[in-house]
Amino acid sequence: MTEYAHPEVLVTTEWLAGHLTDPQVRVLEVDYDPSASYELGHIPGAALVDWKRDINDTVRRDILSREQFEQLLSRVGATPETTLVLYGDFRNWFAAFAFWTFRIYGHADIRLLNGGRRKWIDEGREVTEDAPSFTATSYKAAEADTSIRSFRGDVEKSLGAEGRALVDVRSPAEFKGEISAPPEYSNEGAQRAGHIPGAANIPWAQAIQDDDTFKPADALRELYAAQGVTDDKSVITYCRIGERSSHTWFVLSYLLGFPRVSNYDGSWSEWGNSVGLPIEKEAREAVAV
Repeated sequence: MTEYAHPEVLVTTEWLAGHLTDPQVRVLEVDYDPSASYELGHIPGAALVDWKRDINDTVRRDILSREQFEQLLSRVGATPETTLVLYGDFRNWFAAFAFWTFRIYGHADIRLLNGGRRKWIDEGREVTEDAPSFTATSYKAAEADTSIRSFRGDVEKSLGAEGRALVDVRSPAEFKGEISAPPEYSNEGAQRAGHIPGAANIPWAQAIQDDDTFKPADALRELYAAQGVTDDKSVITYCRIGERSSHTWFVLSYLLGFPRVSNYDGSWSEWGNSVGLPIEKEAREAVAV
């Protein structure tokens, strides 16, 4: 993994197996549906982070507040010096979203388990149904770093601007406007279907291999460069509600080392429901830049 710009943000299953009892390491499983994953068996010592309950404020349709973040990290017994290792269901979608959120609030040492839940289980490694308990801490977070987060106004300003790139990481059917959301997430769709004008469609899963580990750096760089997404540009990623696009944000920021990448978590559920904003429905040809 030394070929990546920041290999320190990934850990292997072997590394994690050797650090399960390390008091400086806290393992967190981040799930959209804990009943279909965590509760059926998880990595020993891993605490559950429920994406819907713990990472989001459903009343404000926003990420958790600084205070809520402090409460979450205190609950799992973490301090600002703790190494957090994240993994989860849906091929690390939601773990990547947690990584992005935790970075916003300044936690320094966060890592993803390369290959996630699937690789751990496929290798026959130990799982348990027992939930761990921790001595609570009094975690204090930094002020929010909004440089890695884009809002609707930021996206509007980027339309047609030189040196900017928009990456739509949804499926081709969503991008083309054939559907507004995958059938299993129909409540997260929008009044209109399509994509933000000028966006390149590079589905998030193209960055991973069959075993859910990330592709080599050279292959990743070629994947994005083929659609004009290069490290000299300011890049905004988006999807439907920001979880898949946080995965691509992670790839571009940490595996390829792009210096200016932000995640638009309002994504299509906001843009497609907003009055007067432009959309496109036809897939554009990739343009060499």
